[in-house]
Amino acid sequence: MITIRRAHERGTTQTTWLDSRHTFSFNEYYDPRYAGFRDLVVINEDHLAPGKGFPTHGHRDMEIISYVVEGQLTHRDSTGISSVIRPGDLQRMSAGTGVRHSEFNPSDTEPTHFLQIWIQPERDSLSPSYEQHMFPAADRHGILRLVASRDGQDGSVSVHQDVRLYAGTLGAGEELVHHLDDDRHAWVQVIRGQVRLNDMALTPGDGAAVSKETSLQIRATDAAELLLFDLA
Repeated sequence: MITIRRAHERGTTQTTWLDSRHTFSFNEYYDPRYAGFRDLVVINEDHLAPGKGFPTHGHRDMEIISYVVEGQLTHRDSTGISSVIRPGDLQRMSAGTGVRHSEFNPSDTEPTHFLQIWIQPERDSLSPSYEQHMFPAADRHGILRLVASRDGQDGSVSVHQDVRLYAGTLGAGEELVHHLDDDRHAWVQVIRGQVRLNDMALTPGDGAAVSKETSLQIRATDAAELLLFDLA
């Protein structure tokens, strides 16, 4: 069974410096039909104006993943970490017992486009921690590259949950297949381009919840970039 969440149906937060689209209920946007999927609770697609961003704020008991599509994102947190996230980077922050952080677009001229993803951890009160890896474009082209997993397999960042996150790009006409075990589910999020997922059309910003499917065939009808979450 595949249920599509269309981009134009998502919740929105818009200010003078932020354009954010919420796949699931978030902050002041609430829809009981979209309160997360399995342990995946937030996918926010954010566009930050030059020089703007989120001032210091707190989180706890959440695995927070940042995936930059265009531009740069400066991250600073109360553990002493300071870094810049660029396209190809994946950052994981485990908020655990509590962490405060800020996220800003460091450019004075270029906007930042990124996805912020929240995953419910397998247990609360973990020690706050941070990890960031680069996954070159060549390593993600034509395949689903594992970029986050519970055990940090194949150079992926580690997350404290039974989830495997893949990132991939496809040229027009290229296709791939992802197999799901009987007890697994998936969420597919299209970032750019257009794909057909088991012959269902998805366009930029669309997501798809997948259950009781043994395999997913993904074919790009236009050059595409996507994320696939393989979930318990």
